[in-house]
Amino acid sequence: MARPGPAAALVLAAGRGERLGHALPKAFVELGGRSLLERSISILAESGLFELILPVIAERDRDRYEALGLSEGGLAPPVFGGDERQDSVRAGLEALPASIERVAIHDAARCLLSGSDLEAVMEASRRTGAALLGERTRDTIKRVVEGRVIETPDRRECWSAQTPQVVRVDWMKAAMAAATRNGRLGTDDVQLIEWEGHAVSMIEATHPNPKVTRPEDLLLAEALLAARDEQVRTES
Repeated sequence: MARPGPAAALVLAAGRGERLGHALPKAFVELGGRSLLERSISILAESGLFELILPVIAERDRDRYEALGLSEGGLAPPVFGGDERQDSVRAGLEALPASIERVAIHDAARCLLSGSDLEAVMEASRRTGAALLGERTRDTIKRVVEGRVIETPDRRECWSAQTPQVVRVDWMKAAMAAATRNGRLGTDDVQLIEWEGHAVSMIEATHPNPKVTRPEDLLLAEALLAARDEQVRTES
């Protein structure tokens, strides 16, 4: 079995997170005494899977980031993202050393990612070139155009995409360039890879991996964190 090449992680934290309704940019909102961004970086650093961890923040948040005083192993100085997700991913890709072969793109707002799920999606990406974490959809999905239902996809084939999404760097750069040429804007990162005809592996999350977007998501994350901490105390 071939040895996997060096991997890096991009932690996307450039958005304002206006739907959360907080005075701070979302990535800097605290959960259990630590910012969402800190927690996400720590999970990635503790895995030992990455040669480099690169935060992508808004330039206006430079001072906020520096005030965190982060010192995790492999953590690189942040780069500045843009208005759209693709702008932030592009900035991160351009800052990666040439030696990096795979990149894991992760939302700072998914700060409860489990180590085992991270390992599973990284292993899948090593085998296939592209993989993401997700969960099976429990609800029936409707495709709706202008208020009218036009299709009900088979629920057994429907999944909710999460992060990390891990892709070969050369594939991601080529797909990003093609999306720019064609004026395409993806709603997640591997969509760009799909447009280029690459197969993407879906790995089912075995632990909750919610994205903090709205106030109720933060409450859910607080409850999950409390339950996890209590389990750790009980087991120890």
